[in-house]
Amino acid sequence: MRTISRLSRFNIASLALGLAFLYLPILILVIYSFNASRLVTVWGGWSLRWYHEFFADRAMIEASWMSLRVAVASATIATLLGTLAAVALSRGERFRGRTLFSGMLYAPLVMPEVITGLSLLLLFVALNAERGFWTVTIAHTTLTMCFVAVVVQSRLGSLDRSLEEAAMDLGCAPVRAFLSVTLPLIAPAIVAGWMLAFTLSLDDLVIASFTTGPGSATLPIRIYSEVRLGVKPEINAICTLVIALIAVVIIIASVASKLSSSQGESAAPL
Repeated sequence: MRTISRLSRFNIASLALGLAFLYLPILILVIYSFNASRLVTVWGGWSLRWYHEFFADRAMIEASWMSLRVAVASATIATLLGTLAAVALSRGERFRGRTLFSGMLYAPLVMPEVITGLSLLLLFVALNAERGFWTVTIAHTTLTMCFVAVVVQSRLGSLDRSLEEAAMDLGCAPVRAFLSVTLPLIAPAIVAGWMLAFTLSLDDLVIASFTTGPGSATLPIRIYSEVRLGVKPEINAICTLVIALIAVVIIIASVASKLSSSQGESAAPL
């Protein structure tokens, strides 16, 4: 009992130190975003000054809107393509070229982003494509699609396939059986994949810097260009708003996944 007690205290202390290491810098950043002082490291009282500065900065607003549009578009496309790829890998276990398809799909997981960004840049130059919103969206879709496929495929692998087969035995066509039975059951994984793709796209700097063009800089690129000249308190306000946005997305995705999973579980016995 003493060993268990000491071990549990050690685990609690380790967990507390780990959480502090991860989230204490974020907490400090959020607190200093309300700092009235122009100096980042000197506390000057509570103020919303830097949030007003951010909303008055047209370049930052445009970069934020660009990042948000790219993240939503690329996450949606990546979720659609990644889900289809996961279904193909889970349902088509013996089709020719499966190993090659799987390797090409999961390559961005281990490939350095510099190589991905440079290869996409060379592709767009060869196609004489004008770099802007759509080139960044395509690049982020290429990056995030593999993450969605991994999440959805893991859910499909643990799914009881007899439910879909029972629906087909009762007269459902394969497509209708998938849409009516399988899709509601894997909806939480699809939502999680979309959320992961959205976050990765919103955070990306390297690939976007290769594929963006004049007038289409994303928020990470804009922040990086500002930080090189020194950290301004306005950057803390921007990062706090991004953290709040991610928190809202997580909450909405969690509620949606719970609702979809409960509906799928209630409809499965039928």
